[in-house]
Amino acid sequence: MKRRGHRPSQAPGNRPRFWGRHAVTAALANPERVVRKLWGTREAVAELQLPPLLPVVYADVADLGRMVPADAPHQGLVAEVDPLEDVWLGDLLEQGRDDRRPLIVLDQVTDPHNVGAVLRSAAAFDALGIVTQDRHAPPESGALARSASGALEIVPWVRVVNLARALDEMAGAGFWRIGLTGHATQTLGEAMGQARVALVLGAEGEGMRQNTEAHCDQLAKLPISPKVESLNISNAAAIALYAIATR
Repeated sequence: MKRRGHRPSQAPGNRPRFWGRHAVTAALANPERVVRKLWGTREAVAELQLPPLLPVVYADVADLGRMVPADAPHQGLVAEVDPLEDVWLGDLLEQGRDDRRPLIVLDQVTDPHNVGAVLRSAAAFDALGIVTQDRHAPPESGALARSASGALEIVPWVRVVNLARALDEMAGAGFWRIGLTGHATQTLGEAMGQARVALVLGAEGEGMRQNTEAHCDQLAKLPISPKVESLNISNAAAIALYAIATR
């Protein structure tokens, strides 16, 4: 039997809608993604390579605008999709056993734009995947897919019930768990060494929960100017991933 991870329950038939050229074309190109229906302008659809039997509805820009949130840049394309199959943490750790790619762990980051942007950075720096809780992370959505700019289709996303237990499992697989927080005394460069890194980031404002910090091997900060109190979580993730990639 195929093992499954944990994903927020979705009502039957309550499928997300993706919009925008990058999100829709990436979904169509992903063999693991089921695209149920496509709406688009004739010009936008003409540029796509469509699978056989996919229902396509031609629509004008105004009609498409009514299918997405106000002012969402749909670029002439809207697709209804099934959520991706769950990813099991143990399978992901086994897959990355022989390489040094980092993991990203998000502690109660609920903004879909932030999670999407972190996915994009994870794709750019070839991270092994991201790990979130199932109840305190956004579901797949058009806003998240748009922010991820196609990365939702290529970066494994594991949802777990218990983040502390997941961090213990990462330690058992040889990951050095570094929690990124402004009150740390060491910088990321001083903390990461040569081990594989699981980079842990908390929500903006609240930061990591105390129990999450307790399950990190070290806490670290980015050496930013004192003129700036903190960075957006997606910016911090991108900078940290660059530092890990170039150590």
